[in-house]
Amino acid sequence: MTNVIVYNAGTKEVLHEVPLKHAIRMLDRKVAFIVDAHEDTFGPHPRPKALELVKYVFTKWLYDTTGRVPYSRSGVLRRDKHSCAYCGRAAVTIDHVTPRCQGGQSTWLNVVAACSKCNGAKKGRTPRQAGMKLQWHPFEPTPADLFPRQASRRR
Repeated sequence: MTNVIVYNAGTKEVLHEVPLKHAIRMLDRKVAFIVDAHEDTFGPHPRPKALELVKYVFTKWLYDTTGRVPYSRSGVLRRDKHSCAYCGRAAVTIDHVTPRCQGGQSTWLNVVAACSKCNGAKKGRTPRQAGMKLQWHPFEPTPADLFPRQASRRR
């Protein structure tokens, strides 16, 4: 199943993505309407690509007081596109580049997405100590990095 983009009411601001079943429930509850849809249908509704909320949602929860995105496990996975930073396979866990047992912290700049195999192989060591190489370096994402707009624009 594909995810559906959810826009804030009256804006082009992407709030998040939801699974198709959740999107259908939003339509049934009349808290959102379809702004872009696939050609086929899903029950009484066209299969949505994008929804817009009926009421505006204040998005202060997306940012801290400086306008930056707060660190989160799900944010790290989204930032790294659910790909392991060591081997490129599908990532289901996160890994501290400098392990917590060596004083590393849970921050955007010290955590990457990792597959279970690489995470287990690295253990409590740095990539250099484990003989592993990062394919990319962690960075602090912007909201656009975590919630990219789809190529198809709203109608």
